[in-house]
Amino acid sequence: MIDFGFDKIALIGTVALIVIGPEKLPRVARTVGALVGKAQRYVADVKAEVNRSIELEELKKMKTEFEDAARNVEQTVAKEVQQTGADLDQSWREGTSASSGSGQAGQWQPPPPEYRHPKKNWRLKRGATPQWYKQRNGIRCRAQSGAARVARFRPPRRSA
Repeated sequence: MIDFGFDKIALIGTVALIVIGPEKLPRVARTVGALVGKAQRYVADVKAEVNRSIELEELKKMKTEFEDAARNVEQTVAKEVQQTGADLDQSWREGTSASSGSGQAGQWQPPPPEYRHPKKNWRLKRGATPQWYKQRNGIRCRAQSGAARVARFRPPRRSA
């Protein structure tokens, strides 16, 4: 920017005092100050926008680098999984051909039996609870409809 020293500012002030006059000088100084403030704010906004765009470019660059690294890791893992699968398949073929040709017992085992649910009936367990215990603790023994429950607890009618 323009470099103003004390002597240049004093010279500008003296010329302004002579040209404008002492009566209008405060109003002109306020107007000039407001304009300079607006200009400084505008410059600050432009600097902030430039900094944001630079940061955005850096973030985009980091994003592409991260995506490339993730892609490389994915390719490496896929390659290793494929290699391990091929090795396992080869070992399986070698193991099955060796066991079927030599007739060695104990190498091949049949798969475990299929899971069967134990069929435990929770109603039987619940039925094993004594009636007196159920009545004392308020456990319902018989299922009732809503209407039956209302009729059961309805107060008796009074005769007129």
